[in-house]
Amino acid sequence: MNTAEPSLTKTELRKSLLNTRKSLSTQEWRQKSDRLCNRLQNSPLFTQAKTILAYFSSRQEPDLSPLFVTPCKWGFPRCVGKELSWHLWQPGDALHTGAYGILEPLPDAPKIDYSEVDLMLVPAVGCDVRGYRLGYGGGYYDRMLSLAEWESKIAIGIIFEFALSPQLPVDSWDKPLHGICTESDLTIVQQKSRRSIEQ
Repeated sequence: MNTAEPSLTKTELRKSLLNTRKSLSTQEWRQKSDRLCNRLQNSPLFTQAKTILAYFSSRQEPDLSPLFVTPCKWGFPRCVGKELSWHLWQPGDALHTGAYGILEPLPDAPKIDYSEVDLMLVPAVGCDVRGYRLGYGGGYYDRMLSLAEWESKIAIGIIFEFALSPQLPVDSWDKPLHGICTESDLTIVQQKSRRSIEQ
């Protein structure tokens, strides 16, 4: 666990954590990503979900692509203005590069309604043990998770172990996630879904 000073600003922490992530060798990144995917695969949260929202790895984020062959509905985001638009995608479907250099489904890919979603796998620069997330500064996920319809959805932050800190600086608009998954552990921070985990 990263014991970075909580007195660091979000900008400083973001820079430090991104540099650490960038310094991982390809082999280390692959091994950590594979271990993280195994943690998720062994979780009832994952195995019982019918519709999962995920992301395409960029900038050495944990790579979830080994999971995408799992038979369920997979949704991926497109950045549309200041919002995330979620679209169905399965291996073999076309992708294109979006505004931030991140792969996205095509605009005409079928949309996913929030009511279908069982689980969200949320990319992050860092998280703390309370479930607070440090993102890239765009606010896309913070805006989405603050909407009433998304509040009951199970959102798991996906990070490598070095990016987990005891306490991140928190702003009034920050929303804690339901849990954190690293290559070492899947920790449920708060029971915020109406459904029980075992269901």
